[in-house]
Amino acid sequence: MTQIFEQSIEIAASATAVERCITDLHLMHRWLNPALRCEPVGEWSTEIGSRSRFIIQIPLVKPTLECITIDRAPGLIVWGFEGFFQGSDRWECQPLPQGTRLLNRFEFEIPNPIVSWGFHTFAAPWTQADMKTQLQRLKQVAEEVK
Repeated sequence: MTQIFEQSIEIAASATAVERCITDLHLMHRWLNPALRCEPVGEWSTEIGSRSRFIIQIPLVKPTLECITIDRAPGLIVWGFEGFFQGSDRWECQPLPQGTRLLNRFEFEIPNPIVSWGFHTFAAPWTQADMKTQLQRLKQVAEEVK
């Protein structure tokens, strides 16, 4: 069953500055949850077909999502992923008169019923809250780098 977590935030910075916060690995690490690490597979890029992995820093286990950029346009990046989740993570910058609305849409399935139960029992509310917190941190970074 596909699930969707979607949130947005208004940022007082240009769509170009906001996009840079999503595509520049150094800036990304300033707003990502500290328990989440993004590593490029090869050279870092957000062009279609580029690969990366997102690793949750849980001791011993370190669950990993293997990602590939599946859609890319100015102001838009969509990562497809496989691992304990299967789905996509869409980041879209929508220009506004006073800045940018950033939309983050996390669409996923969890094929393993045990992992699905664990996620829904323990991690779903935390994941949604973390998405909101990440958007707040991204807003701060984008408004600093304008």
